[in-house]
Amino acid sequence: MNLTRYEKNPIITPRGYDWEALETFNPAAVYVDGKIHVLYRATGDYQNYISRFGHAVFDKELNLIERDDEPCFEPNTRVWWERSVEDARITEIDNELYMTYVVTITPAPPGKVRLRLGIPNSPQVITRIGLAKVSKDFKKFTRLGTITPQNADERDTVLFPERINGKIAALHRPSMWIGSNYGPKRPGIWFAYLNEQNWTMSDHKFVMESEESWQSYKIGSGCPPIKTEKGWLLLFHGVDDEREYRAGAALLDLNEPWKVIARTKDPIMVPEEIYEVEGDVPNVVFPEGAVVINDELVIFYGGADKVCCVVKVGLDELVNELLH
Repeated sequence: MNLTRYEKNPIITPRGYDWEALETFNPAAVYVDGKIHVLYRATGDYQNYISRFGHAVFDKELNLIERDDEPCFEPNTRVWWERSVEDARITEIDNELYMTYVVTITPAPPGKVRLRLGIPNSPQVITRIGLAKVSKDFKKFTRLGTITPQNADERDTVLFPERINGKIAALHRPSMWIGSNYGPKRPGIWFAYLNEQNWTMSDHKFVMESEESWQSYKIGSGCPPIKTEKGWLLLFHGVDDEREYRAGAALLDLNEPWKVIARTKDPIMVPEEIYEVEGDVPNVVFPEGAVVINDELVIFYGGADKVCCVVKVGLDELVNELLH
């Protein structure tokens, strides 16, 4: 299978001296009216480690058209638990854009950064998932609330671009749902419906867990699922016991997406380039957004918690490899 890194990687790098001076990584992406809109996570201070979202626009050839000077989305300081916003995913459903994102009470830089700078470890805090509607000019973000189940410790939540059985549906990764009460031994991927009255999750179904050594620590959804004739294509990340992040792919049933048709035994993306191997978290490829242009899958991913990058692959080629 031929995945091709964009020759001008990385496409977004840190700049300036304030909110995006240190890291610009983990990009969400959506294709709207012939343009690719990217929301990326940005930080500017290790001591006060607050993440915000930047906004950039690319054409189909991945030429940068515009990049906002100011953050497009910041933590809501009036809400006590939203001290940082991280790792957005964007999905278009019923001609409206929805964004899921991680929120946390006590943001802290990665462990290796804390060790390097002598920053004390922070207490572990459970993370939640926020949900917002986004205007198609990316100027207005309307918070709908948090969608996290109790005692879940959530990250890596993506929405399906079409309703499943008439309902908005999601894949999520509740890190605490492990052991005899839940089934999986390691954090895995679950399916759930969203109640549009109060934006809570319900009817959870387990989808898949770690199987191979390159995902021995945990797995999580990467990009929102992409509909194909053969099933829902899901790109996911796997983390091994050495905390190296790689990416794989799976095909889920169109009508019952909690059923796995196929998944890659080996990773389809491995940290290799300097911008994936060296950074604030070394050896990381972390896909979060993907768009289909002329039957080609364009995958946007974070490299080493530092920069935004792109890799391309034929959509049919990837699906056929999964089925094979």
